[in-house]
Amino acid sequence: MVSDQGRIASGEWHPPGTSRSVPSQLVETGGQIAAQDELHANLAAADFAQIEISARVGSIPRRLEFPDGSLFETSDNDAIDRLLKVRGKGSQGFIHQLERFRPHLVLVVAATILLGWAVYRYAVPALVEVAVLVTPPVVPEIMSQSAFKALDSGVLDPSQLTAERQRRIREGFGAIAALSSRGEAGYTLNFRKGGMVGPNAFALPDGTLIVTDELVDLAGDDTEMIVGVLAHEIGHVELEHSLRQVYRAAGVAGLIMMIGGDIGSGAEDILVQGAGLLSLSYSRSAETAADRHSVELMQKAGREPAAIARFFDLLEEKLDDHGDTSILSTHPGTPERRKAIRDYVAELRAKAM
Repeated sequence: MVSDQGRIASGEWHPPGTSRSVPSQLVETGGQIAAQDELHANLAAADFAQIEISARVGSIPRRLEFPDGSLFETSDNDAIDRLLKVRGKGSQGFIHQLERFRPHLVLVVAATILLGWAVYRYAVPALVEVAVLVTPPVVPEIMSQSAFKALDSGVLDPSQLTAERQRRIREGFGAIAALSSRGEAGYTLNFRKGGMVGPNAFALPDGTLIVTDELVDLAGDDTEMIVGVLAHEIGHVELEHSLRQVYRAAGVAGLIMMIGGDIGSGAEDILVQGAGLLSLSYSRSAETAADRHSVELMQKAGREPAAIARFFDLLEEKLDDHGDTSILSTHPGTPERRKAIRDYVAELRAKAM
């Protein structure tokens, strides 16, 4: 701990009541701790018990106050820790222990997480609604064209359905689209082989709808069920779920960039290329609203309002989907959705009586 010559640490000695400093050495001599000048003359000396030593806080210089009011200051914190340890006083104070664990950084991280949660929970949804209201029609068109192109080039393949099968589905789709708020001209139905997407149908923000060969094959001759599924997708478009999903994803990307820095072209990719894939996944409330829209639109067209419920029957029967939730916990599961659809059909029929 202390050298053979008794030297402990180098530093500056400050006489009582002045700001003047004198280069000095802290040494142990004659059983006392002393501050000595370059000529080894004592500037101040006292028993160890009489000296007040400041606690260690990071790399802040330590101060030793002698009984006469003079101070010895040194940046050699380790040397002072060794002196304290030899004297049985421990090497580090409580404040330094806290500083080592960077409590201020913990507070900053906690505050950042809390702020991020608040922005995600309240600010992003509010901004999404504002963005949807002020979005000009050309924006969903640009998003959808870019997304459709990306899906066609990397996910979907040309349809292998016969022209007659496509015609029957188009006729049923046209009949319900004509009764929607956008009208038949507001929608474009496309057939594609789904590949990894599997049996599915989804809508892009501008009214572009895609139905996969796998869904048509799964339905067999049940064209009414396919029309019910497409009515569900019309619901997503009319309720602007796809557009909200895109803006929500862009908002989350912006939140990540705000917290973690620039993540490159992520937000741009979401806006112009990610819309199609985002449209494959909606929240629980959005899926429920689109299911109800399908029921209403099918009933308005004089078709079978519960037809989409058979789609969930098929998912259970042929794809063994019996879960209470699907994909994400926020998505209503197959049995739950099927029951909700049939309950809503019964509710509408009761009102009509």
